[in-house]
Amino acid sequence: MTDISMIRAAAKRLKGHARHTPMLSSPFLDEIAGRRVLIKPECLQHTGSFKYRGARSAVSALDDAIRAKGVIAFSSGNHAQGVALAARQYGVPAVIIMPEDAPKQKIDNTRALGAEVVLYDRANGESREALGEQFQAERGLTLIRPYDEPQVIAGQGTTGLEIAEQAKAEGVEQADVLVCCGGGGLTSGIALALEAEAPGLRARPCEPEDFDDATRSLAAGEHRSNAQPSGSICDAIVTPTPGEITFPIMKRLCGPGLVVTEDECLHTMALAFQRLKLVIEPGGAVALAAALFRKDQIEGDAVLCTISGGNVDTSMFERALSQHGS
Repeated sequence: MTDISMIRAAAKRLKGHARHTPMLSSPFLDEIAGRRVLIKPECLQHTGSFKYRGARSAVSALDDAIRAKGVIAFSSGNHAQGVALAARQYGVPAVIIMPEDAPKQKIDNTRALGAEVVLYDRANGESREALGEQFQAERGLTLIRPYDEPQVIAGQGTTGLEIAEQAKAEGVEQADVLVCCGGGGLTSGIALALEAEAPGLRARPCEPEDFDDATRSLAAGEHRSNAQPSGSICDAIVTPTPGEITFPIMKRLCGPGLVVTEDECLHTMALAFQRLKLVIEPGGAVALAAALFRKDQIEGDAVLCTISGGNVDTSMFERALSQHGS
């Protein structure tokens, strides 16, 4: 199980590699939210998402001989790119198993980073795990899980260390920290970091409607699953159910989840571009969308939120601007 010592160790390994992303704000967004909104833009991280932190943490923690054989990962795109870059930096092979319906930009970027991309048919039930087991057996590759992996959670937790430091600098001691949540790696990592470094800050998972497994799981006190495996424009954070490692952490440390609509995500993408000059993807917009459009479910004079990624296809970004741009 990941703990704060692992997160601090990951921060040391990531120093000079992962970007220390800023904390941003906008008076225009504050007005919409009805409170101060502080934004952690991990869309500015290497590969365009927070996933590089966890990937680099996990790859860097491997024994040299094991790492040299190469790594394998399952991902719809952001974890894929993070693992591909980390593997390239260490000069080791990477095989990434991606769904055929993943955004084209994410597939192309993963290949451009030097990884071997293997596509599978998620919509018709093809098993990525079976493909992964085949490659692991044939090539001796090490699986880097996207969220249910202690060193990945530790890497994502470095985001929380930065949030704690930046919130203190901004004079914020009590607030909710809204986190874009899929399997819970970022949410649980941030929650662990805040518990140690900023106990007045509380992590809360944010999800798109119909894919709110973490929110429903927290409400029920046990795992709940989504009715379908895909179909949301927030592909980056769509998972079947919270992780076996991440859920107990979230259950212990997190506040209630927040759920937003796809249209609210698109609206948030347009607002982030207009007011923050940021390009973000739908899944990366859910936490900021919750801050802006679920303000009655948030308490306090300030709220912090993550933007988890910015790897959006041109057509989707144009859709956001055409529907909600001024």
